[in-house]
Amino acid sequence: MPIDSRFVQLPGMKHQKKILLLGSGELGKELVISAQRLGVYTIAVDRYANAPAHQVAHEAHVIDMLDGAVLKSLIRRLKPDFIVPEIEAIRTEALLELESEGFHVVPSAKAVNLTMNRDKIRDFAHEKLKLKTAKYAYAHSLEEMEMAAEHVGFPCVIKPVMSSSGKGQSIAKNKKQLALSWHLAMSHKRGDQSQVIVEEFIRFDFEITLLTVRQGARTLFCPVIGHRQERGDYQESWQPQRMPVKLLRQAQAMAKKVTSALGGNGLFGVEFFVRGAEVFFSELSPRPHDTGMVTMITQDLNEFDLHLRAFLNLPIPEIRCHGAGASGVILAGGKLKDSSASYLVRGVEKILQSKSAQVRIFGKQELKPFRRMGVILVGGANEKKALSTVKRLRKMASVIESS
Repeated sequence: MPIDSRFVQLPGMKHQKKILLLGSGELGKELVISAQRLGVYTIAVDRYANAPAHQVAHEAHVIDMLDGAVLKSLIRRLKPDFIVPEIEAIRTEALLELESEGFHVVPSAKAVNLTMNRDKIRDFAHEKLKLKTAKYAYAHSLEEMEMAAEHVGFPCVIKPVMSSSGKGQSIAKNKKQLALSWHLAMSHKRGDQSQVIVEEFIRFDFEITLLTVRQGARTLFCPVIGHRQERGDYQESWQPQRMPVKLLRQAQAMAKKVTSALGGNGLFGVEFFVRGAEVFFSELSPRPHDTGMVTMITQDLNEFDLHLRAFLNLPIPEIRCHGAGASGVILAGGKLKDSSASYLVRGVEKILQSKSAQVRIFGKQELKPFRRMGVILVGGANEKKALSTVKRLRKMASVIESS
């Protein structure tokens, strides 16, 4: 049952609205900060205590969000104006039920349910909306995965249908590597589905995130964000990503089509591969996106401000960039002795000596190999210079275990 309830109420203060955040990582933390600037009462929920958003919210709870009964009990008791999912590992069927009772799920229970697992959103985009995607197939066992890989072709990308930050993702170049890919996917999956998606490997020119804002009949787009991944997780992102206008219009049309079909108000992170004159739909998150953290240095209204304004129905006159910029993550090392050990983030002072550089330390409680522990943000004359500076500054940062 819920634990660690905290209340921070200022004398005489009447809050505008109450939001309940499901998932309290680094993205949730920034959303809470944006919400509190507008006088919104914030409740942060996660599966472990003292998660990043717990540290700044008015109220914190710890529950198993995959337990539908516990999830519904908490929400019915707290009666938030808005339920705002921040992660995929939630019993989304419970949110569908709660929405039918009159609770407001952001952006909609349908959107959250369809994007909880990669299979649902991929089928929705490809089969129903006819968006161009990589060739794909599903598998529930190693034997099924071998058949799926033969259908898709080598090399192929294997992902758990539910995971976070690219965990469990791998590329199999031949049949011999499939057993390891299956093991990695099952070791890092979230939720209770032992299923993988096997995708055609797209040799793309670049990949993008198109932050798409829905508010009523309006659809707004942030300038395109480019990003680079390792181990399925983003390492650096930059804004703007320059691309031909014709391809940008294709991506915007696809993003508008899928977000309109999902419904609701809020910000969506829509990912695409770009190859030659082709744009492929890849994935979608109905919430702020990790690659979108770059907007904290580039935009007057960052992705968290935009998400909040969209579902609170507050004005968004326009999305303005005041310059180019880049972001780069600060990672824990690949080999750790003790995940529960205290840690230090080294290099922050050196990084902040660089002109226009900012640092956000997330405040995560546990160390895990290659876990994101912070982000470096750099503004610049153009995105190439900003990205070059971010790459240099990332080498100054390290996360070390401290006894």
